[in-house]
Amino acid sequence: MAQKLRRTAGILLPITALPSRYGIGCFSREAYQFVDWLRDAGQTYWQILPLGPTSYGDSPYQSFSTYAGNPYFISLEGLIDEGLLTREECDAVDFGDCADDIDYGKLYTGRYQLLRKAYERSNISQNPEYRQFMVEQSWWLLDYALFMALKNHFGGVAWTEWPKEVRLRERNVMDYFRWKLYFDIEFQQFMQFRFFKEWKALKTYANEQGIRMIGDIPIYVSMDSADAWARPELFQLDEENKPLAVAGCPPDAFAADGQLWGNPLYRWDYHRSTGYDWWLTRLWFSFQLYDVVRIDHFRGFDEYYSIPYGDKTAVNGHWEKGPGMDLFKAVKENLGEYQVIAEDLGYMTDSVRQMVRDSGYPNMKVLEFAFDPRDTGAANDYLPHNYTENCVAYTGTHDNETLVGWFSSISEKEIALVRDYLCDDFTPTKELYHPMIALMLRSAAATCVIPMQDYLGLDNSARINFPSTVGTNWRWRLKQEQLSDDLRQQILGNTRRYSRLNEALRKAEEEAALAAEKAAKELYHPMIALMLRSAAATCVIPMQDYLGLDNSARINFPSTVGTNWRWRLKQEQLSDDLRQQILGNTRRYSRLNEALRKAEEEAALAAEKAAKEAALKAAMEAAAKAKLAAEEADNPGEAANKPVMTGLEPVNAQ
Repeated sequence: MAQKLRRTAGILLPITALPSRYGIGCFSREAYQFVDWLRDAGQTYWQILPLGPTSYGDSPYQSFSTYAGNPYFISLEGLIDEGLLTREECDAVDFGDCADDIDYGKLYTGRYQLLRKAYERSNISQNPEYRQFMVEQSWWLLDYALFMALKNHFGGVAWTEWPKEVRLRERNVMDYFRWKLYFDIEFQQFMQFRFFKEWKALKTYANEQGIRMIGDIPIYVSMDSADAWARPELFQLDEENKPLAVAGCPPDAFAADGQLWGNPLYRWDYHRSTGYDWWLTRLWFSFQLYDVVRIDHFRGFDEYYSIPYGDKTAVNGHWEKGPGMDLFKAVKENLGEYQVIAEDLGYMTDSVRQMVRDSGYPNMKVLEFAFDPRDTGAANDYLPHNYTENCVAYTGTHDNETLVGWFSSISEKEIALVRDYLCDDFTPTKELYHPMIALMLRSAAATCVIPMQDYLGLDNSARINFPSTVGTNWRWRLKQEQLSDDLRQQILGNTRRYSRLNEALRKAEEEAALAAEKAAKELYHPMIALMLRSAAATCVIPMQDYLGLDNSARINFPSTVGTNWRWRLKQEQLSDDLRQQILGNTRRYSRLNEALRKAEEEAALAAEKAAKEAALKAAMEAAAKAKLAAEEADNPGEAANKPVMTGLEPVNAQ
C-alpha cells in the first residue's frame, strides 16, 4: 500500500515582490521577516520564481545564465552593514517612488553603480571565502563573468551580434579580453559571490524555521545567455551559432498566433550521446539551491514545439519528440531521488500524461482552468474532486490572472459554473476568492500553494505576468502593511482547519494538546482539594475520584440496565502512595479522624516536652560551665579538681 503523503501548504511570492527598501525585493531583513510570517501562518513552503539574472523584458524565464543569480537580490543594507556602502549613497539613488511597483529602468541605472562601488571597496581578491567560492564555482562562473563583461563592453547587444571572432570564441581573442576586461570580470564574480552567500544564509534560516523553498527552473535557456554562447553544441544552431529553430507554444484560445518564446531548442541526440551530462549537472545544481524544484514546461520533454527561426509568430511551428522518460531515468540513476514538481499545464496529450505518471513527480492543478473554456487542457483534470494526493494544487500561477481579476474577466455563465460547484449563491463575487481558496485547501492534493495576491484578494493590477507581452510584467510588489496579523491568523486558521500545518507547528500544537489533556486529567486533584477545604463539616470523596479513573469505573448509569454496579477495586490500587496522598490532604485541611488526631496531638505534646527538657538541660550545663570557668579564674588550679554540677545529677543513697 502506498504511503500516505503529508498534507502541506505554501505561498507563491517572487523574491522581487518582497517589501524591501531600494526598489525591489531582495535578500534583506524583509525576506527573513516573511519567513517568520510564513512559519507563524502554518505554512511549509515558500515558492519563488527563477533566481537568474534577467535580460530584456525583465523575465526570470529569460536569463543570462542557467546557473548565475540575479545581482538585484543582493541586499544593499547588507553592504552598508559591512561598510562597503553608506546609507547616504543608497538613499541618494532614485529607485522610483511607488511602493508596490518595480521601475526596472531606474533599478538598472542605480543598482549596478552602487554594486560597483561596493566591489571597488571590497578588496575581494584577498577574501578567503571568495577564493574558495571561485574554486568551487569556476566550472560555470568563468564563462558567465566573461560573457557579462563582454556584453557590457559591446553596449549590451545580444552575443549573436558580436564580432564573429568573439561570437565563435576564438582562443586568442578570449585571452585578450580576459586581460583587457579583468576588473569587469572580477566585478561579475564579486556579485555572484555575494548573491550565493546571501541566498545560502536565507535558505538556511528558512529551513531552520520549518519553511522549505520551492525553486523554479525554465526548461529552456535564453538565446542571449552564457550557456548558449559557451556551449553551442547543446543547441540547434548552425555553423555561425545562429538558431535553426526556436521554442514556443501553438495557437490557442489565449493567443491566436501562439507564443513565440525565441529560446534555442536542444539537440537531444547530442544530449543522449553524453548520457545527459549537461542536464544532470543543471538539475544537481538546482537540487543544491532549493528544497523542491519545479520544472517549467515539463510537457516539452515529451514533445516540444519547434518554430522556424525568423518567423514572427508561432503559427508555422510543429511538434517534435523530446527525450521522454529516458532523461528522468538517467536523473534517478545518477542523482537519486529529489523532490520535483512537473509543470504540465497547457495542451495535454496521452503521452504527456503517461510520462508524468511514469516519472512519479507530482503535477500541477490550477483551479481557474477548471471553469475557463479558453484552456486547451481537459477541464475535468482541474476540478478538485478529481485530484489525487500526488499533485500540487494552485488557485493560479504567476502567468494567470488573480482570482479577483479572473472573476471580472469571465462571463456570467462561467461565474454561475463556479457558484454551482461551490454550492454558493450568496457570497459577493468580489469575495468569492475566500471559498475558492478553501476549496483548494480541502482537496486531496498533498500540497497546496496559493499566490499571495489571492490571499490578499487583489485584482489584476497585482498580476505578475501577462504572457506574450513586454514592459508591464514582473513589477508587482507587496507592501509591508499587507502582511498583517489578521491575514496571518486567517491563513493559519484555514491551514489548521484543513490539516495542512507545517511540521514544527503541528508538533507544537500536538504537544500543547497532550499537555492540556494531561492537565485536564489531573484536574481531579484540585477539585478534591476544593471540597476538602470547604466549610462543610464532612466531606466524602468517591474512591474512583481519588484514583483518577474515568467513566469505565462509574458505579451506575441511571435509567439503564445491565452495565451498572459492576466496578471493583483492584488490590494494587490501594497503594501506600495513594494512602499518603489522601492522608496529606486530610491532614492539610484538618479532617483527620479522632484517634489519629489525638495520637498526633499527643505525639506533638511529647515532642514539645522533650524539646523543652533538652533545652533546659543544655542551658543548665552551659551555666555550670560558665560558673566553673569563673572560679578557675579566681582560684587557678583549685576549680579544675571539682566536678561540674549541673543540679540534674541523681542523689545516691549512702
